[in-house]
Order: sequence, then structure tokens, then C-alpha cells
Amino acid sequence: MMEMRPIKTEADHAAALARIDALIDAAPDSPEGDERDVLVTLVEAWEAKHTPIPAADPVSAIRHAMEAQGYT
Repeated sequence: MMEMRPIKTEADHAAALARIDALIDAAPDSPEGDERDVLVTLVEAWEAKHTPIPAADPVSAIRHAMEAQGYT
């Protein structure tokens, strides 16, 4: 089990992602599944703060939605 602590650096982030990958098939109600769920929550919080997704241009978003539905 990985020591649970906040993600503070890129290296911490990479280590958490690697551990999540190792736990990807863990049963949901197992200790490993719980560890994976906690790590996912920590990674999501870190990524929201450090790698925000910029808002989409409204026109581009509409064009993309139209293309996805087969409209021209």
C-alpha cells in the first residue's frame, strides 16, 4: 500500500498515476480498491489546480457537436 499524502509535485503526480495503473483491476470494496479511489480523488484535485482545461470557444463547440451528429 502506498503512503497516502497530498500530491505536491510532478513526481508525486506521476507516482500516484503509476500506482492507480497498478490498482486498475482491484475489486471495488477491497483495500486496494479503496486505495485506488483515494488516489483518483487526490489526482483529480491536483490536476484541477495545476492543469485546468480552458473553456471551449462557443462556435467551435457548436461545430464539433454538429459534426459529431453528422450535420453540416
